[in-house]
Amino acid sequence: MSATVPPPPVGTDLSHEQQSSDANGEPPIEGPTDSHVLSQVEQDEKGLSQLAGNTAEITNLGWSQPSEHFEEPIIGGLSNEDLWMLIRRFDKQIYNVKAVPNAPLQNLDLIRSGDDEFSPEKLRTTLERFYTTVFIGLTGLVKQIARLRSWKEPRRTAIFCTVYTVAWLLDQLIPALLTTLFALIVYPPCRPILFPPAPLALVDKSTGGVQKPMAGVLGSHDSMTGAPENFKGEAAEQEASNLVSDVATVAVGSAVGKNDQAVPEGAPLEESVPDATDIVASSADARSAAKGGIPADSHDKTRQPMKQSVLDAANMSMQVISDITDTYEKFGNALAGTAPFPRTMPRLRLGSVIAVLSLISAFVSSYVFMKASGFIVGIVFFGDPVIWRGIKFLDLHVPHWQKYLLPQNSLLKGIPTNAQLTLTLLRIGEANASPLPPPPTSRSKPASRPASLHHEELTLGATDAEITEAALPEPKLVPVKPKASSSPTPSHGWSSRIIGFFRGTTATGVESKRGVDRVRAIVGSRHAANRLGVLRPKGKESLPTGPIGFEARYKGKRGAVIIDSSKEPPVLYFTTDIQHSDARVESRKAGSVLFTLPVTDIREMKKQGGMGWKGKLVVGWAMGGKEVVDGLLIVGKDPRQSYQLTAMVMRNQLFNRLIAIDGQVWERC
Repeated sequence: MSATVPPPPVGTDLSHEQQSSDANGEPPIEGPTDSHVLSQVEQDEKGLSQLAGNTAEITNLGWSQPSEHFEEPIIGGLSNEDLWMLIRRFDKQIYNVKAVPNAPLQNLDLIRSGDDEFSPEKLRTTLERFYTTVFIGLTGLVKQIARLRSWKEPRRTAIFCTVYTVAWLLDQLIPALLTTLFALIVYPPCRPILFPPAPLALVDKSTGGVQKPMAGVLGSHDSMTGAPENFKGEAAEQEASNLVSDVATVAVGSAVGKNDQAVPEGAPLEESVPDATDIVASSADARSAAKGGIPADSHDKTRQPMKQSVLDAANMSMQVISDITDTYEKFGNALAGTAPFPRTMPRLRLGSVIAVLSLISAFVSSYVFMKASGFIVGIVFFGDPVIWRGIKFLDLHVPHWQKYLLPQNSLLKGIPTNAQLTLTLLRIGEANASPLPPPPTSRSKPASRPASLHHEELTLGATDAEITEAALPEPKLVPVKPKASSSPTPSHGWSSRIIGFFRGTTATGVESKRGVDRVRAIVGSRHAANRLGVLRPKGKESLPTGPIGFEARYKGKRGAVIIDSSKEPPVLYFTTDIQHSDARVESRKAGSVLFTLPVTDIREMKKQGGMGWKGKLVVGWAMGGKEVVDGLLIVGKDPRQSYQLTAMVMRNQLFNRLIAIDGQVWERC
């Protein structure tokens, strides 16, 4: 029996659900999504997962093996480095999904829910995704323009300049630009010819020439700093994380008055008191009280309304940024498609629009264009009564007409975002009973060595020696010993000892709380039971490690959550009996199975933290040798079918299997 079943008509299985894509203002579509269908289609180019075939048992492609184990592509037409980067970013982006009864108008999963709620962690994830996708891409465009303007590549710049000048003299500048864009879209081989690629960190955006990367070595090609990385994309992801953290630090520092301009030099307690930038509201009140003011929390009626306004604005901004990133990713996947999605048709669709615009611009004079633009501006400004009557007519006769105008439902329909592409790849693995292995992780520091360069492919207007010198690590400088000073330097050893004392006291308190939780769990406290096992030593091995069984706790009891693919549909169950490898639920000892749930009945999955954010901060500060292990909430058809799994090291891997194994249509929340 395969690990998956053909996707059923989506409307039948989820008919009890009241929420649908209509709640998002979109017309429902019956049947499975494109992702379900494409995951079942035979591909000409096959990888290890597709070659495994739809066998009776699950094939383990090497879930616990290092990256060097995979000598061949896991998915045909996609390098393993790109696959792991997609899965790694999918794990960060998608953490709460719900099943809906009908496919959305895009006919793809993971459309944002209409009741999407704001959370700081979701905002952080959205900003990091925007950086690694949109900001990095636009920076590459800016540096390409800088290279052209610099004349350091004289032959290429001269050709562009000549074509531009001739088109300008013939009043055909717009058609020439659109024709170039058409060629870039429809004929990919011309892209590296017109715009030769180069490592981002190696190009100076001001001069267009070669520069020393900010990291001191060219360890990666697709990051701003050029920092070394163990796996593709890690450097850019770390840059995004640091950028968000640094912006948040500046914002918090501004709110609490950190580095106030009125602070005198050598003021007492400035060095010894811990930084309070993590307690924004309290610190702001303390600052006000120190100046003789009344704390805002005691009388200010504007605090709560302003807080709500900021949250609403932050939520709207987060959604706008998410939509921009989605659209950018869709355009990227349209221009450089990945199997199993079509590769040629999206480019032809985009190219046809550009071709029509090019033809129109070739025969319409600039005078007609300006007159038409002025007419449209006049209609928009003075034609409000007519516009609103037209909108009411469309609302009455063409429901959801606004949705049809959106690019993702028209020009970009059927083209996936990176998350939708990743979900389809995961479904390919399930369709072939060979789940995709998780991306490799490395706790070791990336080696500070230059990434490989092909000097003959670089046309930066610099010699090979200059490029090599810029890419190589900077020579280590011998630190200069400071001269002895007659003035005594203040010693902060006492403050370090005090901080160390509080750190030790905090760690002892956390351990004591864990002991109390064990006792409370024995007497039946559900919350205490859910906290058992959430702290574990860093680097400790976890068994079982997938792809069938995953170590976890349920109601505080240690065991494993297992997917039994011998059933139709597959069954998810939790057992405390993990002594043998047989995945069938019947093979477990009597009384050891605490719950069973058919995979097709899952209606919601939500990743949950093992501790709150405050608890994680305390553990990270006071208990450096421990890590917090997160959990997963699974909800079935019946509201009583709610199962909270905790202490799951491989939480993301189970989530990815469950989201891809059956025929549900998912929306992200």
